[in-house]
Amino acid sequence: MSGTDRLSPAARELCDAMTAFFPGPGDPAALRAAAAASPRGGAEVASVRDADADGVPVRIYDPAPGAAGRPLAVFLHGGGWVMCGLDTHDALCRALAVASGAVVISADYRLAPEHPWPAAPDDALTVLLWARARAAALGCDPARLVVAGDSSGGNLAAVTALRAPELVAGQLLFYPALDASMEQPSVAEFGEGYFHTAAHMAWYWDQYGGDPDHPHVSPLRAPDLSGLPRTLLVLADCDVLRDEGLAYGRRLGGAGVDCGVHLVPGVFHGFLGLPLPAAATVIGAAGAWVAATPAK
Repeated sequence: MSGTDRLSPAARELCDAMTAFFPGPGDPAALRAAAAASPRGGAEVASVRDADADGVPVRIYDPAPGAAGRPLAVFLHGGGWVMCGLDTHDALCRALAVASGAVVISADYRLAPEHPWPAAPDDALTVLLWARARAAALGCDPARLVVAGDSSGGNLAAVTALRAPELVAGQLLFYPALDASMEQPSVAEFGEGYFHTAAHMAWYWDQYGGDPDHPHVSPLRAPDLSGLPRTLLVLADCDVLRDEGLAYGRRLGGAGVDCGVHLVPGVFHGFLGLPLPAAATVIGAAGAWVAATPAK
């Protein structure tokens, strides 16, 4: 890259290595295999167990069994609605649980193209309702329920908040996909050379399906965002999805929603899963935000 590269040197090195390894769009099996081959590991959590949430597999991370009144976070993983699952996002969920002190429930929702929209958002809502009903038994306050997710999982978290705003006390959105039109300037600016390409994103949207104008597909298209819960948006500066995240933050603020936007410089889409100082800083801040979730 030229001397004007917006990525930090460490991020550029990782970005180029990941780009060389990661398949292009078009083959779900190849993409899933690449995601499954990603390095594993993560923080120690006191209790980690798998469960069934009314038909949706979940993994429950409890950093302090026996505690009470804590927030409860439902986490929805990224992967273009096509790949990834409980194992690929295990380290991120562990880190969020430790940083927040909250119980984190990671949802293994159905994937496209085998299960197109609305399978994934329906599974997300199922897990939310299941989690809320069991909050007290998990040592959590059902009025302090947070939805969280990265990338396509950030989309699902935003959609879940739109569908059940009365149940959600906060939404934590890491570089979310929010607009199927892909018309924002950052799509062209970072469409190539920053790992997550515009071609990949367009293909993911095609696999996912649904009406691109429907707010439960493209939350940025929702006509009214008032009444949504407090929000934290974490965005990567060098990302095709950056500008739709910024636009969503502006709309939320304009609708009277308590919304914080953290635009992280020098990083690219997916940086939270990488050994970068910015990732640890963001997880710490996001954990503190979750820990401070007030009762709805």
